Amino acid sequence: MSYIIDRRLNAKHKSAVNRQRFLRRYREQIQKSVSDAVSNRSIKDIDKGGKVSIPTKDIGEPVIHHGNGGHNTRVLPGNKQFSTGDKVNRPESGAGGGGGKNASDSGEGEDDFSFTLSQEEFLDFMFDGLELPNLIKRQLSGVEEFKKVRGGIANEGQPGRINIVRSLRAANMRRIALTAGKRKRLLELEVQLNEIDRQEEASRDLLLREEIIDEMSKISQAIKRTPWLDTFDLKYNLQIKQPIPRSKAVMFCIMDVSGSMDQATKDIAKRFFILLYLFLQRNYEKTEIVFIRHHTSAKEVDEDEFFHSRETGGTVVSSSLKLMKSIIDDRYSPNEWNIYGAQASDGDNWGDDSASCKELMSDHLLPLCQYYSYIEITPHDHQALWRTYEEVHNDYPDKFSLQHIIGVEDIYPVFRELFHKKVA
Repeated sequence: MSYIIDRRLNAKHKSAVNRQRFLRRYREQIQKSVSDAVSNRSIKDIDKGGKVSIPTKDIGEPVIHHGNGGHNTRVLPGNKQFSTGDKVNRPESGAGGGGGKNASDSGEGEDDFSFTLSQEEFLDFMFDGLELPNLIKRQLSGVEEFKKVRGGIANEGQPGRINIVRSLRAANMRRIALTAGKRKRLLELEVQLNEIDRQEEASRDLLLREEIIDEMSKISQAIKRTPWLDTFDLKYNLQIKQPIPRSKAVMFCIMDVSGSMDQATKDIAKRFFILLYLFLQRNYEKTEIVFIRHHTSAKEVDEDEFFHSRETGGTVVSSSLKLMKSIIDDRYSPNEWNIYGAQASDGDNWGDDSASCKELMSDHLLPLCQYYSYIEITPHDHQALWRTYEEVHNDYPDKFSLQHIIGVEDIYPVFRELFHKKVA
């Protein structure tokens, strides 16, 4: 019987094995709690670990017990309130101890089970089952990372990589090669000795017999002195470094900061892009991110300016799409890069600019992109830009997605819908 001993270091009074088993068992409930936490947190705390709660009813364990076998006779005391056949009413709300809003002088219950997730665990649950759609390997992105693969057999190497079968085979072949002549001579002498022994005793050449026996003894000793295993026989598994193919990807984050976007709408857009930024940074180390803000004109900015600048103005959405196309032409060849885009707006646009957006999207950007997502943040009816993008979606259903966000509680579900892992 084999025994596996887990010697991983754990914090005091904690078990890493039991914790991982618990997280796997209640993954669905924890996922829902994480979703609620993402919607209720402030922007600066969105990626931090913390307490999550699971309803007590979801963590009940099955209990195995003995049933009442055989014939039983019970004598139960009577009461003044109920008779046989009476129906017992449910306790009113509040009598269960924790289920209602009103106070009660009876009943008992249990609070939800709460525990703390680390930042790593929280992010694992937050981005579980998500991926960049249509990501394909274009070419090697640098040679800084390698993996070791079997590369044949070598005569030198580390003791831990010795190939026992090849080494024993080489040793056996060496012994056969070095002693082949001696073994052949030994067989010839055995034949001569047998011929002498078959002769009559009076006619035997005893002197020759002694010489043959002496020579056979010397040959046998020489064969025995041949080393059973020599350093020349040792063979090692050769491992070579092989470059790891990397998918080169770039994500364009385009945010409308025009005057029609009030502060609440901008905060929702920022929350969405922070989720996207965390997702890319955590799951795709080699992915580059391009931040674009636009009102009447578009500008490429850094991360800090993208999330904190207070610049505003009118609305010309096509300016951001033209800038995206210009950056792709200058820096990101579609033959080498997987190109993605994510755009957030309230749907308001200037005049006939939506027609220009459709032309830019359908004729210039989507043929180069792997995937493009548009979210419209408004509690009102859809604007002209949404209706224009619906036509684009009908032309490119696999490459273009659009979603509607009304409030903060819609951000995370919409994010998961845009980037969920598609089953092949």
